[in-house]
Amino acid sequence: MQNPPRWVSTNGDVERPNVARLFDYYLGGAHNFAVDREFAEQSMKHIPTAAMVQHTRAFLRRAVRLCVADGIRQFLDLGSGIPTAGNVHEVAQQADPTCRVVYVDNEPATVAHSRTMLRDNPGAAIADADIRDVDAVLATPEVRGLLDLSRPVAVLMVAILPYIADHDRPVELVARYRDAIVDGSYLVISHLTGDEQPEMVQKLVGVAAETLTPIVARSKTDVETMLGGFDLVEPGLVLATSWRGEDEPETGAEAVAYGAVGVKRPNG
Repeated sequence: MQNPPRWVSTNGDVERPNVARLFDYYLGGAHNFAVDREFAEQSMKHIPTAAMVQHTRAFLRRAVRLCVADGIRQFLDLGSGIPTAGNVHEVAQQADPTCRVVYVDNEPATVAHSRTMLRDNPGAAIADADIRDVDAVLATPEVRGLLDLSRPVAVLMVAILPYIADHDRPVELVARYRDAIVDGSYLVISHLTGDEQPEMVQKLVGVAAETLTPIVARSKTDVETMLGGFDLVEPGLVLATSWRGEDEPETGAEAVAYGAVGVKRPNG
């Protein structure tokens, strides 16, 4: 059972729903407020948001286990939100306690809560940085202190790229992280799509706008352009629930996100 939260003082906005706290609530965590729970319960009357988030988390866990099995021992989780139950450090360190994880987020309350949660874990930390500023992320004391970027690392961009607007050039953003890591490093990516369930995803986009954190759904072709320079691990770019998951119908909440894991090829 997850430990009760150790609340921290922050300047975060507690009067409107917060994306990181909503994700925490959908995943059964305890780091959320009444405003988040009320908003989440209302949204779930129209969209299976909790199921969507839980499917994404299941994909993340499978991908992290693959990375550890393939010898990766360090992880950079971009736009991580609150590292609630079943997150990267728990999964990776359960497989190998020597694994090191740096989460990255720039929302004040998320960073504050995360630092409190991780303070007793020397192999995990959260960096306060905007993932769109690659140089700033890589220069944080947490990244410099815990990760050795001269060795392979897994860069995780799970459910974060929909929050990167087109004018912020998400394809180029992924490429900048690719160029900053060595050959043999891994990229784990998932992305919201309306290819299979356009009406449901459009509703989700509308709900996200109410949190003042808009999202963008993209097609499979759009996501493929983000994977240049990486050799994809089987089964390639597929619906996230199909990525090494149990066979299940690809409908409803199970068909709203693509997922893939790639290995940086030489001269990628």
